Amino acid sequence: MSDTPSPSITLEQDGAKGRYVARLDGVSDPAELTFSVVNDHLIIADHTGVPDSMRGMGVGKALVERLVADARKKQVRIIPLCPYVKAQSQKHPEWADVFQG
Repeated sequence: MSDTPSPSITLEQDGAKGRYVARLDGVSDPAELTFSVVNDHLIIADHTGVPDSMRGMGVGKALVERLVADARKKQVRIIPLCPYVKAQSQKHPEWADVFQG
């Protein structure tokens, strides 16, 4: 069992733009994974940003895991434009069902 706290992740979306926001107790700056909606079946993962205060805690990966889980629920495919999301998709072949390209 890890001593690293799990982040609280929320989804914020306004039309074709959205982001997952991760927060940890005691850390003021949130981490985020932004995306753009192409259509009802396709989104683009644009950017992942994790503040220095959260580095090494698995927060970036937790954001991608939430993105993947939501994509599966909504039957949406993801284009990983963000280098971090692309790298995670390549490390996790079990996510191939939701990643495109």
